[in-house]
Amino acid sequence: MSQPETSSPSKKMPLHWKMAIGFAAGLILGLIVHGTVGAEAPGVVWVTNNLTQPAGSLFLRLIFMLVLPLLFSALVVGVSEMGDVRALGRIGWKTLGYTVLVSTIAVVIGLVLVNVLKPGGGMDQGVAQQMLAASADRAQAIVSRNAQAESPSGLGLLLSMVPDNVVGAAAENEILGVMFFALMVGVGVVLTQSEKTDVFKRAVEGLFEISMTLIGLVIRLAPYAVFCFMFNLAALFGWDLLAKLGAYVGVVVLALGIHMFVVYSAAVKFAGYSPLAWFKGVQEVMVMSFSTSSSNATLPTSLRVAEEKLKLPNKVSRFVLTIGATANQNGTALFEGVTVLFLAQFFGVELDLLQQLTVMFVCILGGVGTAGVPGGSLPVVALICGMVGVPPEGIGIILGVDRFLDMCRTTLNTTGDLVLATLVSKGEHDAPDPDALGT
Repeated sequence: MSQPETSSPSKKMPLHWKMAIGFAAGLILGLIVHGTVGAEAPGVVWVTNNLTQPAGSLFLRLIFMLVLPLLFSALVVGVSEMGDVRALGRIGWKTLGYTVLVSTIAVVIGLVLVNVLKPGGGMDQGVAQQMLAASADRAQAIVSRNAQAESPSGLGLLLSMVPDNVVGAAAENEILGVMFFALMVGVGVVLTQSEKTDVFKRAVEGLFEISMTLIGLVIRLAPYAVFCFMFNLAALFGWDLLAKLGAYVGVVVLALGIHMFVVYSAAVKFAGYSPLAWFKGVQEVMVMSFSTSSSNATLPTSLRVAEEKLKLPNKVSRFVLTIGATANQNGTALFEGVTVLFLAQFFGVELDLLQQLTVMFVCILGGVGTAGVPGGSLPVVALICGMVGVPPEGIGIILGVDRFLDMCRTTLNTTGDLVLATLVSKGEHDAPDPDALGT
């Protein structure tokens, strides 16, 4: 008697494992080439010019094609979701103020550590310039445009943030102007309550969902792009690449740790809580966010912990945590700032104080406009790199380790949302007694 056939659906390999395999394969093959024939061998030059370089360039072009509609729609939706700010009054403005303050501190910590420790410094600039010369056409255009353009300063920088033609600003990749326009549109939606604005808001939400779907499709190509990027980089830089990559991971984790256990501890202490008891109460959220790498997926757990463990007022926790899943991403903002400056050091691109302040400003806004899903910050990093003259293809260096760093920064993001809810609850008439935490 023949047994009936049982068809069990094959479990697909997770994307981060595919990226890790592409990273390892490209790295190993590139190191072999670097140690044997060298990157200047005719066969290697042909492969890089005709296969790996165009493939990586295609991935970047797809990212750049989608990042502007993604950022625009995410910022408009993020700001317009604060439509209850007027109704909630004090709660809304406290949420906004604490979000900007803590995000600024996070980015400053990251930028200071990169400038002090210089994880990307010390590369042979002759080799770095050789790679820049071999960059994809898209990267060369971005670098040359930023090199020729004079960086605005003082009042000029402020004026450059306000575009006289938002379509022209988008065409010229003037991301600050596009972000400012998106913020203004979001504020306009908040201040204009009508059926027509509700329709417009739903349309922008639809654009956001479409952009996220397309970004998800593009990210599926990441394992192949990672292989191409790592092969090119390892063939050119050799073992120095591994040392720099380890230093970069160390700086990111150090910055995230300082913000988590120093800044957050000080914040909950300011709210009247014992940091040790508070962190014990939110450990379930930290584990959940570390394993999923998604603020959105962790939101139900955060809402339950805020109510049952921290005993925060529902009117505060539900508002703050819902907004925070999109708009309060301290870890993402910190990660973006560290990554841009690391890549600048790696490729020998000098960023003056004004440019670093610009990076900080965009990273803070990027924390509002970055999707709360795994890998949601990568398009923003690529775009900021292009703004300040850093080759966008440099993100290929960090893609292989991004899954681990994504888990770490998402943990900081979701914990920060609960810190924000705790701070906003301070002073409310129905605020919990901090001494009763955990009882």
